[in-house]
Amino acid sequence: MKFAAIALGAALSVAATAARADVIRHPIPNSTFPIAQSVTVTGNATTVYVSGQVPPVANKDADPATPQAYGDTRIQTVGVLNRIKGILEGQGLGMGDVVKMQVFLVHTPSAPMDFKAFMEGYTQFFGGSQPNLPARSVVGVAALANPGFLVEIEVIAAKDTVAK
Repeated sequence: MKFAAIALGAALSVAATAARADVIRHPIPNSTFPIAQSVTVTGNATTVYVSGQVPPVANKDADPATPQAYGDTRIQTVGVLNRIKGILEGQGLGMGDVVKMQVFLVHTPSAPMDFKAFMEGYTQFFGGSQPNLPARSVVGVAALANPGFLVEIEVIAAKDTVAK
């Protein structure tokens, strides 16, 4: 009887461990670049897919079809990431729960994408005081939905749904 109780307890412990979600971030070997090489999500995780977000208006006096209304690439990046942060917080998650990020930066022959300015905005949210790095891609695109937008970002966030 005692053996059966021990075996049942062990089986329940294994089942609880197997059902637990883990978010495992795999860094880029020998690199300090602020993205993960990959992220593995296992078990019982809540996954949230945030649609592409665009920047808020930064200058209400500017034509809303121009970048002057939304700011340069750095300002637009910070604005977009703040929008994403608000969406995630509204669902009980944070920027540290972002596991995948897809970034679209306007890039044309006459106006190449400003990756440096994007990184200045990005590192305000990832790699400094918030060390959970997402897997990430940055893609140059000819245009976004509004000619004033230089940045659009979509993310996937995952969080353990089982209390640890």
